[in-house]
Amino acid sequence: MTKTVFCKKYQENLPSLEIPPMPGELGIELQKTVSAKAWEEWKSHQVTLINEKMLDMSDQKNREWLIEQMHLFFDNGDYAKAEGFKSLD
Repeated sequence: MTKTVFCKKYQENLPSLEIPPMPGELGIELQKTVSAKAWEEWKSHQVTLINEKMLDMSDQKNREWLIEQMHLFFDNGDYAKAEGFKSLD
């Protein structure tokens, strides 16, 4: 049986992540509060942000900004979106 988690992004019970998506306390928190579906969407969105904004992930400030955007994304806040992207909605 698949484990579920109450996803803070979608506000419903959805299949959980099998393992923490990153090391440390933040990874454990994400595993407990974010669904696998939301995590997959974030991974795609973060790649878009890294590429469009040409972020250097060896730069601590860029990593901190991306983590801040991740929290906003999962909390349904006003997170950064790709400027050149047009939604099909």
